[in-house]
Amino acid sequence: MADTPDTTPGTPRSTGRPAHQNVTFDSNGTPAHGYLALPPGGSGPAVIVIQEWWGLTDHIADVADRFAAEGYVALAPDLYGGNVAHDSDEAFRMMQDLPVERGVELLSGAVDHLLSLPEVTSGSVGAVGFCMGGGFVLYLAAKDQRVSAAVPFYGVIQGEVPDFSQLKAKILGHYGARDEAIPVETLDGLRGAIKEQSGIDADFRVYPADHAFFNDGRPEVHDPEASRQAWETTLEFLRSHQK
Repeated sequence: MADTPDTTPGTPRSTGRPAHQNVTFDSNGTPAHGYLALPPGGSGPAVIVIQEWWGLTDHIADVADRFAAEGYVALAPDLYGGNVAHDSDEAFRMMQDLPVERGVELLSGAVDHLLSLPEVTSGSVGAVGFCMGGGFVLYLAAKDQRVSAAVPFYGVIQGEVPDFSQLKAKILGHYGARDEAIPVETLDGLRGAIKEQSGIDADFRVYPADHAFFNDGRPEVHDPEASRQAWETTLEFLRSHQK
């Protein structure tokens, strides 16, 4: 998989603003921050929403709000410690400065916190991530068996493909046919590695769209129809596999 996602012109919706945070929690002994959204009914199954390489932007907080509106307790951890990138070069540097192992450690701590909340009714979490966060969905699911449903949106694998030998989560992936950062022909290799190591058949969906097609804060790449289809199938998938 390519190391460099989306270098097309564009900025995140929250350019010039701090990361969208409203909660602080302990993550493996260190303070961590994120955005927590609760459903109208007050309780529901858990889903972790993992940011793009821009940071914890308004768009990612909005996605968490959408999940909450569907009945989920949604937590979007801030992997950049309050920083939000202002352009693609800065986003790439910030992504490179976050080692995969450290990112997974932070996310596992966020899973600890999420499952400890009294509002959470599930014993496992769904994990949904975008761009860099889509790659982290796979790294997290490969290591943390509390993830029962993993949904990478155009997930960028940084470096080595995860070791999927301990994977238990079902996988639904969404990708763009015009995504130059993640050529669709590379998906067969990833799907094959998942199957060979875990026995799980990953369901990868490809849409006639670009990288970041779900990000409605970036009209130059956003595809409303692909986004609608991906969102609806994601909700169906989580409902089928959430425990």
